Amino acid sequence: MSESSPTPSPFADAPLSAVEVRALGCLIEKQATTPESYPLTLNALQLACNQKTSREPLMNLHPGELAQALRSLEQRGLTRLVMGSRADRWEQRADKQLELVHAQLILLALLMLRGPQTLGELFARSARLHAFDDQEEVRHHLERLAMRELACQLPRQSGQREERYAHQLGDPAELESLLAARAEEPAASRGASSAQEERIAALEERLAELEARLARLEASAD
Repeated sequence: MSESSPTPSPFADAPLSAVEVRALGCLIEKQATTPESYPLTLNALQLACNQKTSREPLMNLHPGELAQALRSLEQRGLTRLVMGSRADRWEQRADKQLELVHAQLILLALLMLRGPQTLGELFARSARLHAFDDQEEVRHHLERLAMRELACQLPRQSGQREERYAHQLGDPAELESLLAARAEEPAASRGASSAQEERIAALEERLAELEARLARLEASAD
């Protein structure tokens, strides 16, 4: 990382809650992967937050707590409510509020949605979201995020061969808890391969898109 002094993070004294982190990450992800159904309704965002793949940790959020998180994010300029004739929708404003280029926005979203990851994991998992040239470009943007204390490189743990990176928008205690849980989890039980995860995630996104279209058709028929 660069030796220049980092810029203080706006989240150091007021970190986002786990629900806020998940909601914001999902809005960024769906803006990139399903622009035709973006901004998202509360129902569509709930489905995205509670996906069983491409998410760590898994969550089971309810509409009430998700709506509260969105309002809190809105007060911080990170989301905006878009009023609609049939349904209200939400959009992310983190790129503008935090002055992030698209590459940095996508890396933050991946870290928010899937926890600490290596350069290789971030490069592979970003393929549908942003076209990075190589892992060195990923590293470059992570360094820029680290200079603003929005991301950091984690100390290498026992048995790890590569450095991992994490976002710094949330409570540091929650990151420590996630790292501890990972350390106790047997390597053989850490889920499907990255390729399998990406295929399942793509199917879930397609399903969410179809559900959103169905909801719009039902609303127009009423």
